[in-house]
Amino acid sequence: MQKKQMKFADDGWAVWIDGDDTSTVYINDWINPQGKSYVDLAIRIRGIKISKYLSVYVPFSISREEIDDVSLLFKDTKILQATFSTGCIVDYKKNEYTSEVAYNGKTIDIVHISTLEYQTKAISKGTLIGIDLSCLQPYLDNDEAYFIWRMPHKTLDEIFKHHVNVGNVLDRLRDLITSPVVSEKYGYSIRINESRLLPEEITRIGAFHRQKLKKAVITLSVNEEYEINDSGCYRIRRLEENLYKEYLPMDYQHENVITYQWNQSRDYNFQGQFNFYYSVARNSISRGSMFLYMILLVVISMVSDLASTFFKMWIGIS
Repeated sequence: MQKKQMKFADDGWAVWIDGDDTSTVYINDWINPQGKSYVDLAIRIRGIKISKYLSVYVPFSISREEIDDVSLLFKDTKILQATFSTGCIVDYKKNEYTSEVAYNGKTIDIVHISTLEYQTKAISKGTLIGIDLSCLQPYLDNDEAYFIWRMPHKTLDEIFKHHVNVGNVLDRLRDLITSPVVSEKYGYSIRINESRLLPEEITRIGAFHRQKLKKAVITLSVNEEYEINDSGCYRIRRLEENLYKEYLPMDYQHENVITYQWNQSRDYNFQGQFNFYYSVARNSISRGSMFLYMILLVVISMVSDLASTFFKMWIGIS
């Protein structure tokens, strides 16, 4: 069996709000091993009426043109139900900047960032996204608000990209013949607001150290052909195809997709470190091996036919 083991990490995520808040971060990875993976980033700010600025550091390059405001899809109550795991009532586009959603006996504002003037700035190997919250104040009716957007997850695409391993030709040929089954294993870690892993441009910002992030929830959506170490997950479920039908990322196939959710909170982690780790594995048949076997079968068949013809001719002559 051929083995491919890779470790990759998005250790540099950071979220902080200039203001008095106790906030929650949600990251939903739409993993597509064939390429074009996406990530949804949602931030729930409590105390938004006295918050001034939202800053998010993404550990890969991203441009404003690549950011998709998926909150605009919340006009569909089925998508809201799938996202919030309960029935919701929505006052869609209540004003220029926000919608209002009522669920579980409370109401919150959903901010449509596509209507805001916000900045994306390249720093180190990532991108700093900055959103001025002051212009929102006249349009907020609640003291709690959600920001949610989708981006291409470029680091995942790079990891899952299939590379041709040339190596020694004879060794490669031997592996194809003797090891038709390929075992792939990926170690995936996500760390949020881990100061030592962030670029200096962020760690020297005073507002970052005053952040009061309370909880982080990570969700991975991946085809069930891949097995995930779900020992730390608090809920596992199939993607609700009917509810999420219009919400899926472009080129993402919903067949047999399962979501895995992992939750960490300051209530149990008093240092406020939000570290998540998954292992993703899959055993599959090597296409190269199958192609080589087909060629060998054709060659053996042809050789057998020639040998049979030659033998019959030899018998006839003798």
